[in-house]
Amino acid sequence: MKREYPESPIVAVGVIIRRDHQILLVRRGQPPSLGYWTFPGGAVELGEPIQEAARREALEETGLEVEVGEVATVIDHVVRDEAGRVRYHYVIVDYLATPVGGKLEPGSDVSDARWVGLADLENLEITEKAGQLVRQLLAGT
Repeated sequence: MKREYPESPIVAVGVIIRRDHQILLVRRGQPPSLGYWTFPGGAVELGEPIQEAARREALEETGLEVEVGEVATVIDHVVRDEAGRVRYHYVIVDYLATPVGGKLEPGSDVSDARWVGLADLENLEITEKAGQLVRQLLAGT
C-alpha cells in the first residue's frame, strides 16, 4: 500500500513509553512529520495484530522491548497538499507502554530518541497532538 496519496486511510500505532516522570520521544526521520518529535510508531502490517505492531514498532525505532497497555487515544492524521488532495492519511491508535528490556538506540526510521520530562518540551519541535498528550500525561504524575 502506498503511503503518499493513499487510496484509503492507513492504520498505524503510536507507542507512549513511560518511565517514572518521563516519556520517550523520537525525532522522525521520514515524512510525514520529518524532523518533528513524537511517539515511536508506524503502520500496521497486513495480518499483524495491532498490539504486536506496537511492540514491533517500539523495538524497531527505539531498541526497547515494551509491555503494551491500554489505548491512550486515537488520532486522525490528515495532511493535504497545496491543491487540497490528501497526501497522507493515518488513523493512529496510541498505546501506553512500559519498557521491559532492550537498550535505547534510535532505529533507521528516526534520527534521535530520548527520554523527556515536562521541562524538556519547550526545547523540542514536537507535533501538536503529541505535545498535548505528553503534557496531559506528565502533569498527572
